[in-house]
Amino acid sequence: MNANNSKAPVKVIGICGSMREGSYTRAALKTALQGAAENGADTQLVDLKDYELVFFGTMDESEYPQDVFRLKKEVKEAHGIIMGTPEYHGSLSGVLKNALDLMSFEEFEGKMIGLVGVSGGNLGAINALNSLRTIGRNLHAWVLPQQVSIPEAEKYFDADGQPNDPELKARLLEIGQLIAKFAAFHEIQKDQEFIKLWEGLPFNPGGRK
Repeated sequence: MNANNSKAPVKVIGICGSMREGSYTRAALKTALQGAAENGADTQLVDLKDYELVFFGTMDESEYPQDVFRLKKEVKEAHGIIMGTPEYHGSLSGVLKNALDLMSFEEFEGKMIGLVGVSGGNLGAINALNSLRTIGRNLHAWVLPQQVSIPEAEKYFDADGQPNDPELKARLLEIGQLIAKFAAFHEIQKDQEFIKLWEGLPFNPGGRK
């Protein structure tokens, strides 16, 4: 069965966990979303800097600003999600963690999730991505074994935010392509064919970028 036989395109969103202008996380997510679009998905960049969010636990949900409900709606409507984060002090960004805390199983359960992390240091964003992988599993989502960890990110993007390393660009495009592909299969047939395809994925090699 071809994943492109679905009745309507799947929707893949990229959640950017960086607030910085000129963010390498944002640049990486845009490339990953390009890969999803090339595989037939409708795509959207969910840039958390454009949302008025509150700290989880500081008020009753009925008092949340509308952007919290906008975020929850956009994530709920997605079939696949690519989460991008810079690594700060060995973990994911606070803004992304808070955004995830404002949501629940309702937005993530059964969804396909891909992971992208960037770091200014030479060790990459492995710790941040491991934390996101644990969060994804706890939200009952399917997390791709492949992930992209980018060390010393300033070396791998040009002034326009485009990857200047062919291997990195290929890996980012692949994440988007796989999320779109598996999300489409998951929508078409959520049983043995999907599981067989999923189990055929290679174990995540944990490369340097």
